[in-house]
Amino acid sequence: MNLPETATIIEVGPRDGLQNEANFVPTEQKVAFIQSLFNSGFREMEVTSFVSPKWVPQMSDAAEVMEYVSHYDKTIVLTPNQRGVEAALQAGAKSVAVFLGVSSTFNQKNINRTTEEALKGLHPVIKELKMQGIFVRACISTAFHCPYEGAVDPDDTLALCQAFYEMGVDELSVADTIGKATPKESFALFSKLKEELPGILLTAHFHDTRKMALANIYAALLAGINRFDSSAGGLGGCPFAPGASGNVATEDVVYMLHEMGIETGINLDSLVKSIDIIKPYVSRELSSWYYREHQKA
Repeated sequence: MNLPETATIIEVGPRDGLQNEANFVPTEQKVAFIQSLFNSGFREMEVTSFVSPKWVPQMSDAAEVMEYVSHYDKTIVLTPNQRGVEAALQAGAKSVAVFLGVSSTFNQKNINRTTEEALKGLHPVIKELKMQGIFVRACISTAFHCPYEGAVDPDDTLALCQAFYEMGVDELSVADTIGKATPKESFALFSKLKEELPGILLTAHFHDTRKMALANIYAALLAGINRFDSSAGGLGGCPFAPGASGNVATEDVVYMLHEMGIETGINLDSLVKSIDIIKPYVSRELSSWYYREHQKA
């Protein structure tokens, strides 16, 4: 069994985890949550999103959040278009995430563009970001399955990743948006991506809709992946993907990796305290096994 000695966890709770919350979380609580997470040992984190408040009201305070957290190691902000990029850079962002689904139907319902149209629009945005020395993370949605089109052809996912690779992005975060992937699919796709796209950071992003996220992470580990997105408390779910439940819980992922002898640099006790900060402000029940067990202790 060939497993890595270390793994990097990219915490996405403050952005992906909170974006779909119906109740607005006060800015000071978001900031306290982010600060506590960084103090728990995280080095990379999606902290907010510069999107239209009309579509994602939860992220309307993105600039205010950045005032308090932009000095941390790698604070990643999501930007859907040129306007979002400009706002993010003005707020001091040094790491920017763009996003696009493999499925054209998903993109049309999300951003009113086909995959090809959206990719063409992102090309000059990415070029400009790289000219300014900005770290660019490309988030690939519906990499395995689409809520509208069903199973996604792995060759289509590879082609989209290849296109971003050729544009010069620094990282690809490849997502099982509706949590329908199997470990067999995870191993096959990430093995192919590792083979075809050398030298780029590859990150696996799994949702836990069908309780297969940890198994998919294990399969990705076997394929040579050692970077994973996860959300504290299992918060999250894509507002544009019907049926998508929360991301895999960070504390469950960290517990599994540590038990397997894979170091993450994250303190679990401190992570639980971070979740305590945000729990009173979220409407959904936290799905994490580790957090529930820790509360009983």
